[in-house]
Amino acid sequence: MKRLILLRHAKSEQYLTGVADFDRPLNTRGLNTAPFMGELLVRENLVPDIVICSPAKRTVQTADLVRESSGINAGIVYDDRIYEAATGTLLNVISDLPDTANTAMMVGHNPGMEGVVRALTGAVETMPTAALAVIDIDAAKWKNTEPGSGKLAAIFRPKDEMGMSVFGQ
Repeated sequence: MKRLILLRHAKSEQYLTGVADFDRPLNTRGLNTAPFMGELLVRENLVPDIVICSPAKRTVQTADLVRESSGINAGIVYDDRIYEAATGTLLNVISDLPDTANTAMMVGHNPGMEGVVRALTGAVETMPTAALAVIDIDAAKWKNTEPGSGKLAAIFRPKDEMGMSVFGQ
């Protein structure tokens, strides 16, 4: 059994003149939610052995803040394939994970994160910014991860966990 934690990057700046999509940083809300989600990982006993992350600025910031606030010792591996990836590419990234890691966390983007949840579990779930999905995969090796081989164990969305007041609603 392997466990995959999918984390969509926290809220980023939408409109910055002259800034490429790849270089967009987190906004104030993202800077607050990412550490909260790191604390949630610890509270829920979801400690990854490895973190793989898109190299885009907003995902790097999210992974760093989550790791810092959770005290996770797992190293972060940046994988260019995660940025703007289709579901099939993300499944290939997952298949390439080292088998020494029983629990892995991928920090990435939509629509890819939602696509992986759907492909592995059949569940159609929304993954707003900083959402976390936990998938238990019925495989002894990551390379045996196939569509339909997972079960959605949990999904955590910041609005549900932090309360609406944080989001100005």
